Amino acid sequence: MRKIELDVVALTHSVTSSHNYAVILGEVDGDRKLPVVIGGFEAQAIAVAMEKMIPNRPLTHDLFKNTLDAFGIELREVIINNLLDGIFYAQLICWDGSQEVIIDSRTSDSIAMAVRFNCPIFTMENIMEEAGMLLDPDEEKKIAMDRTAKKVKKVKAFSDHSIEELNEMLNKVLAEEDYEQAAKIRDEINKRAEN
Repeated sequence: MRKIELDVVALTHSVTSSHNYAVILGEVDGDRKLPVVIGGFEAQAIAVAMEKMIPNRPLTHDLFKNTLDAFGIELREVIINNLLDGIFYAQLICWDGSQEVIIDSRTSDSIAMAVRFNCPIFTMENIMEEAGMLLDPDEEKKIAMDRTAKKVKKVKAFSDHSIEELNEMLNKVLAEEDYEQAAKIRDEINKRAEN
């Protein structure tokens, strides 16, 4: 069966559950999207890696990556290989230097690892046929506008603080492991550094 490569397109609140998030995976050579509902901790783990933030202490996914790196195990790809009763299943495809090793994984964890290893994410055609969707142009625009609006809010929320205050705030929220807030503060610091 044909494998389809996916990219992480967006990370957003789930419309089906207020306590969950959805990671939207987009078909690399197509228009279909694959929404995967994930928990808050997993969403944070993905966001931290996508934002290239470095927490004071390693998160669980960072620890696992460090362990694989220490033993010379390469994560080559992630495959979302099954959909059963509305639950996605995934595998980590690893290379230990002499053989391929396949590790069963929750889909959210596999995506968090793929982002850290910068490796491709795949699914199968039958899964895209069953769970994939085409967003109409208005929905695509709304996702893009939501991202733009959030970026504008980030700048306004911290624009009255000095660089020293922002650095203090950044250290505080990192110590509290509030990585979403830390990303906002870091964006403001980076914006000022560019000017």
